[in-house]
Amino acid sequence: MLVKTNGDVSFWYADIGGVPAKRAPLPGDQQADVCIVGAGYTGLWTAYYLKKANPALSIVIVEREFAGFGASGRNGGWLSGGFEWSREKYLKNATRAKVIAMQRAMAGTVDEVERVTREEGIDADLIRVDKLLAATNKAQMVRLEEDYQFQLDWETPKESLAILSAAQAAERINIANLEGGLLLRNVARVQPAKLVRGLAAAVERLGVTIYEGTTVGRISKGIVETDRGTVRAPVIIRATEGFTAGLPGHERLWLPLNSALIATEPLSEAMWAEIGWKGHELLSETAHAYCYAQRTREGRIAMGGRGVPYRYGSRTDVNGQTQQATIDQLHDILTRLLPQTKGVKIDHAWCGVLGVPRDWCTTAGFDEKTGMGWAGGYVGLGVSSSNLAGRTLADLILKRDSELVSLPWVNRKVRNWEPEPLRWLGVHSMYQLFKLADQREKGGLEKTSRFATLANRITGH
Repeated sequence: MLVKTNGDVSFWYADIGGVPAKRAPLPGDQQADVCIVGAGYTGLWTAYYLKKANPALSIVIVEREFAGFGASGRNGGWLSGGFEWSREKYLKNATRAKVIAMQRAMAGTVDEVERVTREEGIDADLIRVDKLLAATNKAQMVRLEEDYQFQLDWETPKESLAILSAAQAAERINIANLEGGLLLRNVARVQPAKLVRGLAAAVERLGVTIYEGTTVGRISKGIVETDRGTVRAPVIIRATEGFTAGLPGHERLWLPLNSALIATEPLSEAMWAEIGWKGHELLSETAHAYCYAQRTREGRIAMGGRGVPYRYGSRTDVNGQTQQATIDQLHDILTRLLPQTKGVKIDHAWCGVLGVPRDWCTTAGFDEKTGMGWAGGYVGLGVSSSNLAGRTLADLILKRDSELVSLPWVNRKVRNWEPEPLRWLGVHSMYQLFKLADQREKGGLEKTSRFATLANRITGH
């Protein structure tokens, strides 16, 4: 499938006039109360809540490229408030009540992000929508029904969930071969670059200084060493998410998993009449090979998925450019789910990386002895989770005894990923097995394929 633009960070920047000019770099050695490494959602939310709580704090953010260069400016725009990590793994160091409290706190991020965007005048194309998980074969429908019951067992409010028949799901979006769907209510769609750029401007208005074009070489107690000088601060926050493996000493901490998207040309009104999608729902299919989509403000479809899942040695992409095989794969998913789009042109393709801890469960923490804090490893749920991370880190730094600082993701220690080539083999084997599982289920298997079970066992997914 031919595409007009491949890379150039993401379509979301093309949508707002192109990649922004960089702010000034660090002008030399600096002193601050707090130094944050990384100007994505995590770093910016942390700075925002710290400044709101204590305006006197001097806060410096250092960023290698520009604010929102990473996943914050490239993601699928799902402000879902979801909890898709393993609750059982969190139960190893927490009570059921605490895990449920974390689940509720995550859900509350949708309201909180909407509140801040309204208060700060950030136009992020944020609209309240529902999320539709579509089943296109019997095995997928079985999983959706099991997930529905699982959510209820974990005290998800019944009014926020609904199992849909094939006809009910098709009334929402006219997807081919529908068996049914699971609807999750009261989530939101955003334009990611608009959100992160608006948030960067908001923290600057509060007095936070963002230095761009500044590469961090090493982080240690009280010191951030860069190619432009050294920042000394008693509190240092690592907010590097999918780029964490590029920091010395962190090479095996979080695996940078690739995710890619394509954006179509604007669709005609006649085609939208065929497809439906009037509610702008967030859309995903319940396949093992994950996909995610949104209907954009101007009537495009942005469709995402894993593509080539991992580059050997934790390498990352160059300015969002992705492989042709990935573009073709995403186009195949789009036209399989929505065959109405077969003649539609693809205007933009891009990719990025998201952080994955060894147990596939996100963490946030702060060590008072060293003054070092971190948050990330969101495993694809960063738009909402980063907001909770920012509030949690602010409370930890300011020593507030809030409910947030006792949630089970706080200060969890996770073992490192295996050295190469083991982690490359493990991740690629997992996705090959997922592909085989999807093929078997599409071919008529009426329950989850054992290939998927084996894939999860291999990597601890």
